[in-house]
Amino acid sequence: MTAGVLGVPWASGVQRRADGAVEVAGVAVGDLAATHGTPVYVLDEADFRSRARGYRTAFATAFAEVGTGVDVYYAGKALLTVAVARWAREEGLRVDTASGGELAVALRAGVPGAEIGLHGNNKSDEEVLAALDAGVGRIIVDSLVEVDRVAALAASRGVVAPVMVRVTTGVHAGGHEYISTAHEDQKFGLSVNAGADGGDPPAMRALLAVVARPELRLLGIHSHIGSQILDPAGFEAAARVVLRLRAELAERTGVLVDEVDLGGGYGIAYLPGEVPLDPDRIAKDVASAVAAVCAELGTTLPRISIEPGRAIVGPAGLTLYTVGTVKPVALDDGRVRTYVSVDGGMSDNIRPALYDARYHAELVGRTSDAEPVLARVVGKHCESGDIVVHEVLLPGDVRAGDLLAVAATGAYGRSMASNYNLLTRPPVVAVAEGASRVLVRRETVDDLLALDLG
Repeated sequence: MTAGVLGVPWASGVQRRADGAVEVAGVAVGDLAATHGTPVYVLDEADFRSRARGYRTAFATAFAEVGTGVDVYYAGKALLTVAVARWAREEGLRVDTASGGELAVALRAGVPGAEIGLHGNNKSDEEVLAALDAGVGRIIVDSLVEVDRVAALAASRGVVAPVMVRVTTGVHAGGHEYISTAHEDQKFGLSVNAGADGGDPPAMRALLAVVARPELRLLGIHSHIGSQILDPAGFEAAARVVLRLRAELAERTGVLVDEVDLGGGYGIAYLPGEVPLDPDRIAKDVASAVAAVCAELGTTLPRISIEPGRAIVGPAGLTLYTVGTVKPVALDDGRVRTYVSVDGGMSDNIRPALYDARYHAELVGRTSDAEPVLARVVGKHCESGDIVVHEVLLPGDVRAGDLLAVAATGAYGRSMASNYNLLTRPPVVAVAEGASRVLVRRETVDDLLALDLG
């Protein structure tokens, strides 16, 4: 175990001391465990802020060079707490929400309604009304029937609703099938391909319907092609589809929408040796593609918006666990795999079970010179698929009471957490400049019982 910064896939403030123990932004993991217990989600605040600034600066610079502006929306679904929303806004980002709950958190954080977007394929009337009452900057319409519903709700409030229409571009990108969101056979958006009756594509029908409704103001067109994307080509291809649709709408109606949202899904490194998507590279590539297509079409450049979430908060987080049972298991091929059980599992990180997601873990509470062994980190749930890290080399003397950390869990750990087996959800703790503070407290058994009315 070498002293120094751990590097990818860990947050920038994570380093190993000479005694083998790891610290985050100057706070030893042993102190974090003693103060906050385990499991615990730990966020490196400076790392989060740096990544937020990096995306804002990269895209602002790249699009300024081609002659237009850009808004960066932090995708709250990755992880949204009051503090996280506040950090995002302080770093110049807007906030994208996907439910009434996320909207409420963003508003509690002091994010102005005009800097918030509301997504969702099945928004309730209550959610839409809450968004209208808050004066959100945009509501992303996801279906033809939603056009009429949002218009009616806006009329009931006596306001004009600012909307974007989400389209599916047919560009397939991302990791697991469940996080690739631009193919036809899924629930999001409206297709740019011709309808079954041979008429206008659903996307064009929705755009025309919005233009025709005085209760609605068409801001632009929205697309999102997937998640954990590491190849910029998908973003460029999607931009071409959306910009051509924008030009066609202008030809038919005279309305050239002001804004195009190209979504997010920028990939990160989860394992040592992986290379994350570089903000400067993707910004320059997408800006060049947008400028080239608009030149071909003879249209002015729209204002662009993007929505990185995982790319900002994912690497900034880690999950700290305490080791319990350690069990060597003989495999059919003659190898031995050491099963290392921790005090959390699929209730605090469902992604390995849901997406077969791969993570990296290290022993972080002490040094060890023991030979590494093939290990699998598993949780404590009554489920054989309760795997935290499928395969990793850990010191052969790993034992009960050791502290183990899993890297890059800032995105979709807490936000997808559950109470499976009635485990309580871990706290979210921020670390900055040698001090830690609780952002979201640990749930207790009393919390669980308070919800159960018998």
